[in-house]
Amino acid sequence: MTTTTPPVTLDDVRAAAERLAGVAHRTPVLRSRTLDALVGAEVHLKCENFQRVGAFKFRGAYNAASRLTPEQLSLGIAAYSSGNHAQAVALAARELGTTAVIVMPDDAPPSKRAATEAYGAEIVTYDRYTGDRVAVAEALAAERGLALIPPYEHPHVIAGQGTAALELIEEAGELDALIAPVGGGLIAGSATAVKGLHPGTRVTGVEPEAGDDTKRSLEAGHRVSVPVPRTIADGQALHTPGELTFSVNQRLLDGIVLVGDDEIRDAMRFAFERLKIVLEPSGATPLAALLTGRAGRLPNKVGLILSGGNIDAARFALLCGPRT
Repeated sequence: MTTTTPPVTLDDVRAAAERLAGVAHRTPVLRSRTLDALVGAEVHLKCENFQRVGAFKFRGAYNAASRLTPEQLSLGIAAYSSGNHAQAVALAARELGTTAVIVMPDDAPPSKRAATEAYGAEIVTYDRYTGDRVAVAEALAAERGLALIPPYEHPHVIAGQGTAALELIEEAGELDALIAPVGGGLIAGSATAVKGLHPGTRVTGVEPEAGDDTKRSLEAGHRVSVPVPRTIADGQALHTPGELTFSVNQRLLDGIVLVGDDEIRDAMRFAFERLKIVLEPSGATPLAALLTGRAGRLPNKVGLILSGGNIDAARFALLCGPRT
């Protein structure tokens, strides 16, 4: 009889939490009576929009970068990302006294590119609809001798992202359900933490309708690809699940639900007007699933991970203003 060892365990998430202590922010968990009344449940909002770089990505990036050898750090780090992981790796590199080169799509939000450059990173661009960001980054890393930290296909990245859910449970206590965005290591790390502590907690992922690669893959029983998504949720605009993250999600997730761009806009507007917080589209997808009822019948105590708030004022106004 053979057993398969999970690529990431609860102990890995706990070890990541120790590495992040005093470096990453312990983000707030907010409550809203208005929201509770609307959805008929006790909702606990883990606000990663208040994390360093404005998103949960700093957790995984720093955890992975801090485990590099002094020799690797002396040569620098490479990464590929549409924005949040880019900023996270750039800041992690700066914190650890090294440099970063980031492969970003040429249509990445200008605010995310500007922030990445402000942390000291070099930017190399590609066309997301015709290019292969992984191939570009791998070639760059090989040419320059850089350590490559992918946005989710790395056990230390996944473990770092799971610390958001670990903190949520430490503050809110045992949850009946957890809802979080799908698209990177956040849902895989969160499910690892939650199921490791409380196996009965229902873990649901949320994807944009245009980028339902993980939902389709779970239904098929293997990874499948979709056309490159065209969605306002740029942080979830992936066309194929990662091999490592899919292996975790296939084992631990209880389901995936989909939300449309208009529903995401409504959730962003609700968060701004009623909760007084700013969310980027990807960060608002769990709230959209809750407000629309897409998350299904809710148990008593629900946790949401609002993954980020990196959006500039002009784009926020465009997305959340009156519909045309």
